[in-house]
Amino acid sequence: MTIICYLLISYLLGSLMAGYFVVKILGKKDIRVEGSGNVGARNAGRVHGKVSFVFTFLGDALKGALVVLIGEYLNLSPELFLVGLGFAILGHVKPITLNFKGGMGISTFIGGMIAFEPLSALILVIGFILLYPVLKSFTFAGLGSFVLLPICFYFLGVQLLPILIAGVLVLAIIYIHREDLSERFEKRAKK
Repeated sequence: MTIICYLLISYLLGSLMAGYFVVKILGKKDIRVEGSGNVGARNAGRVHGKVSFVFTFLGDALKGALVVLIGEYLNLSPELFLVGLGFAILGHVKPITLNFKGGMGISTFIGGMIAFEPLSALILVIGFILLYPVLKSFTFAGLGSFVLLPICFYFLGVQLLPILIAGVLVLAIIYIHREDLSERFEKRAKK
């Protein structure tokens, strides 16, 4: 019963959309009908500037971190923290609170991974710095740095099952971004 409640709470936390509240409070706008219509940090920044981007990113990252911290508090296993993070990402992408139209899950993923393994922050930054000059795209470099996480977890001594679940989460994030990636590949092919 504890696990079911934990997963439900994780999904519901994920469904609390920081971008919606930040842009509504700071900009008096409905982010769902502004810019790309996405309620994530990138669109919040587009619609209402850098402050909205930062607050939205931090709010969405906090959801992922809270899910992992709640899992730790409940003495659940590391693999369950990551499954909970998966439910939070699902809540972010398909929030019951906004008719199942949410964000892309990146901030929630990052916050959860950093709470799970604090060195994730360093891995993500170094990965991005190394990949950006080669790929010349924030999206490609960011998602590429995510791929490094499960690999680095292995060398940090994380057990196999959490590594595999982290890998599945990375693949899920890439899948969520499939349309964006496809558009970027097409633009590059035309150059």
